[in-house]
Amino acid sequence: MPVMTSTPISTPAKKDVASPAPSSRSSVETPDAPTTSIPTAYLSDKADDSSKLRTFLSILRKFIGVADIASVRFSLPAQLLEPTPNLEYWNYLDRPETFISIGDSNDTLGRMLAVLRFWFTKDLKYVKGKPCKPYNSALGEFFRCNWEIEDSSPPILGDDPKVSASGEVSTDHRTVRVSYLTEQTSHHPPVSAFWIDCPVKGISAYGFDQLSAKFTGTSVRVTPGAHNLGIFINLRHRDNEEYRLTHPAAHLAGMLRGSLSITVADTCYITCPKSRIKVILHYLEEGWLGKAQNRVVGVVFSYDPDNDNKTKIKDVPEKDVLARIEGCWQDKIHYTLKDSKDPQLLIDLNPLWPVPKIIPPETQQLRNESRRFWHGVTEAILNKQYGQATKLKQELEEQQRQKATARKDQGSEWQPRFFTKALMPAGKPLLTEDGRRALKGLQEGDYHLEESAIMDA
Repeated sequence: MPVMTSTPISTPAKKDVASPAPSSRSSVETPDAPTTSIPTAYLSDKADDSSKLRTFLSILRKFIGVADIASVRFSLPAQLLEPTPNLEYWNYLDRPETFISIGDSNDTLGRMLAVLRFWFTKDLKYVKGKPCKPYNSALGEFFRCNWEIEDSSPPILGDDPKVSASGEVSTDHRTVRVSYLTEQTSHHPPVSAFWIDCPVKGISAYGFDQLSAKFTGTSVRVTPGAHNLGIFINLRHRDNEEYRLTHPAAHLAGMLRGSLSITVADTCYITCPKSRIKVILHYLEEGWLGKAQNRVVGVVFSYDPDNDNKTKIKDVPEKDVLARIEGCWQDKIHYTLKDSKDPQLLIDLNPLWPVPKIIPPETQQLRNESRRFWHGVTEAILNKQYGQATKLKQELEEQQRQKATARKDQGSEWQPRFFTKALMPAGKPLLTEDGRRALKGLQEGDYHLEESAIMDA
């Protein structure tokens, strides 16, 4: 894959331009140069899936009745894992151009619709590829990367405000850099903090990632963990508008037939107290015998942040409705403005593929940086040396247990390096000076970081 891939999103104002589908290995490795990465889940040999799933199912059956198997952190054989670190896999910028364009519209409704456009692309990996199980993250493990994309997405509603949205500078379809930093801040429960930043566009996003999972016997129900309060997006050049996007529950099914799939049947919310606009999205439950339709409906409406009591679409008074949403979250999504009968295309996912990440060169990664930390395991899996991969993986896990024992014996409490605390009650992490320095370095293309003297940091 080339180092930079840029494809406009599908919008009513622009003809669809297909993204190139991945066609080779997941990354281009050069020790002294940045590498690009596409999840190998798009490239896996599907012939191997059935036997993997049968083995995986036999392991999961041991956890029937366990309230949260994600907190158990059981160790899987290497042949069942995707050769990808968890922190690299879990991110929301499969299409970063939808993220950087959120603040472009001068219209508050237009900005909320842009948030929705981002929302429906953030998990494109599950639409285009198969679900997979990456490595469990080690405490203090971290991952950082950039995306470089063309700032060419038109705003939704209102005049083209490229100058005013960035304060002083007209982006004029130039290449924009988005930087990402994430760190495993807790092991029990397993939680990671993340921060996304694009200074030239005045936009950032942050939050804690944590999953709760329960095996039902035929599928796995995945919900946000107690510390995962959603994705928070801040628009600095829009008077610090902040959006909160909560996650719906999902089901991982298809184990019995040997073909994994994700279904969603839940309600989630997007709120912006400053603009006083809220979205309710309802993912429709599939019929018992019917083919999955992956339908979603929603309403965008005016609300009172001090009296936020509307949780169902049917509860929203018609006088408060600003727009309605409808479509297939694996296909096309449309919006219809109030007092209009003409649906407008919000996003067409069909021509889109995840944009490759740009990752620091191996020679400039620290020992607890994801790619370097899991390098031996990844190489062994890619070479189908599964016994060696399992051995190396178990050695890393044992090292983590020994470090945890040493901390306990010393009476010391582990602290993250890039974030101020392992967990925050409001669900919003804060960066340390090292965290700000790491993001600044990413923006400048300077990947140098000093090794930390703190254990596991």
